[in-house]
Amino acid sequence: MKISDIPFGTTNWSELAVTKHPGETGMAFWRTAQFGDVRVRRVDYSAGYLADHWCRKGHILLCLSGELHTELDDGRLFTLSAGMSYQVADNAEAHRSWTESGAQLFIVD
Repeated sequence: MKISDIPFGTTNWSELAVTKHPGETGMAFWRTAQFGDVRVRRVDYSAGYLADHWCRKGHILLCLSGELHTELDDGRLFTLSAGMSYQVADNAEAHRSWTESGAQLFIVD
């Protein structure tokens, strides 16, 4: 990711429109800001959310609240709680996430 040509600015996430993305179970609610090629999201996963796909997109992800479980396609499992993050490159390890109790995330990709 190269961050360029973005002037200083602030984002009031509560003012951004929410888009709904169903998982295999549960729902993801995205608030998205686009800055050139950089997408920044605040994502809320409902309790019981399970992704409906294996993701190959690179992300930097920070768990703001709740607990998020992420499985890699090689079987490794990671659990994030508030204040923890992960990072993965495009087309590196495919991953999918779920949460039992819900989670709020901040994602840059």
